Amino acid sequence: MTGTGSRGPGGPLREVAIVAFGQSDHTRTSDEQSEVEMLMPVLHDVLGQTGLKTSDIGFTCSGSSDYLAGRAFSFTMALDGVGAWPPISESHVEMDGAWALYEAWVKILTGEVDTALVYSYGKSSPGSVRDVLTRQLDPYYVAPLWPDSVALAALQAQALIDSGETDEAALAGVAARSRESATANSHAQVRGSRPQGEYLVRPLRTGDVPPVGDGAAAVILAAGDRAREICERPAWIRGMDHRIEAHSLGVRDLTDSPSTRLAAERAGAFEAPVDTAELHAPFTSQEVVLRKALGLGDDVNVNPSGGALAANPVMAAGLIRLGEAAARIHRGDSDRALGHATSGPCLQQNLVAVLEGDAR
Repeated sequence: MTGTGSRGPGGPLREVAIVAFGQSDHTRTSDEQSEVEMLMPVLHDVLGQTGLKTSDIGFTCSGSSDYLAGRAFSFTMALDGVGAWPPISESHVEMDGAWALYEAWVKILTGEVDTALVYSYGKSSPGSVRDVLTRQLDPYYVAPLWPDSVALAALQAQALIDSGETDEAALAGVAARSRESATANSHAQVRGSRPQGEYLVRPLRTGDVPPVGDGAAAVILAAGDRAREICERPAWIRGMDHRIEAHSLGVRDLTDSPSTRLAAERAGAFEAPVDTAELHAPFTSQEVVLRKALGLGDDVNVNPSGGALAANPVMAAGLIRLGEAAARIHRGDSDRALGHATSGPCLQQNLVAVLEGDAR
C-alpha cells in the first residue's frame, strides 16, 4: 500500500498522520536502566502530547532485537511499559521501529483501528554491536568470516572513493555538518564539532562512524479527523514503501541503492520537491549513496537533527528519522519531508516515507 495520498492498487485510502513523536536522551550507556525504565518516559511523553490514554490506542506495534538484548522474546518485557492489561491489540517486528510504523500504518489503512502507538528501543552498550550485527550476514559465505559493520561500511566508502563520487575531505564535511546540526538537538549523544580522529578501518575515521549508545523512541498515528482533533498540524503520510537489495554483497553495486530509489518512487517522493530529508545514514559514506538515489540537491535540508551520526540507537534510529521529519512539520519548519530508515549491511534494506503538512 504505497503512493502519494496513501494510495494503494485499489485507489485512495484513508488519510493517516503522525501526530506525536518522542524520544529519550541517547547515551553511551544506560546500565542503571532496564528497557522498560528507558521506555516509560517516552511513552508518557507521546501520550501526554495527544491527551490520549492507553485505552484510547487501537493498536500497538514495537521494534527491537533479541540479539541486542541477549535473550529470546525480550520485547514482551517492554510491554510492561505500555500496560498490556486489560488485553491490547499488539504486534512486534524484529526490525527497526520504522518497520513497526509501516505495519501500524497498514493496520489503520484497513479501517480496523483509528489510532496506533509505535515504539522501539535498543541497548547497544552491553556488548560489541559491531560483532552482533554480523548475524545479519549471509550465513554460508560471509558471516563465517566475521566482517563487522564498520569493515563493511569501509568497503562501501572505498568503492565510492574509487568511483570518484566522494573523497575523505567530503566525508569529513558530512560528519561536521551533521554534528553541528545536532547542537540544537538536546537528545543527541554527540553534538558540536569533533576531530575526525584516527582510522578505524580505512578510509573511515572515528568521525565517519556513528556513536554506540542506548535509546528509545515512540510515535502515535491517527486517521483523518481523529488526527486533526489530536494535533494542530498533523504530518500526513502521503506514501510509504520499503525494498531490499540482494543478500549477497558480491552481486551489488555498493555505490548505489536501487532499493532506496524504488521505495522512494513507490512512496511518491519524486512527484513533488521535498524541503527536508531525515536520512538514516549511520556512516558518512552512506549519506552520499542516499543523496544520489533520492536525487537530493543542496536546497534540501538534510538531517537537521544531526542524523544517525549524532545518535544511533540500533533498532530505534530509523523510527527517529521519521519522527524527526514529522516533528518539523508539526512545528511548521517543513511542509513536505522525506523520512528514510535502513537495516542490514551497506544499506541492504530501505524504507522511505513522504510526509506533508496541511497548506498554511
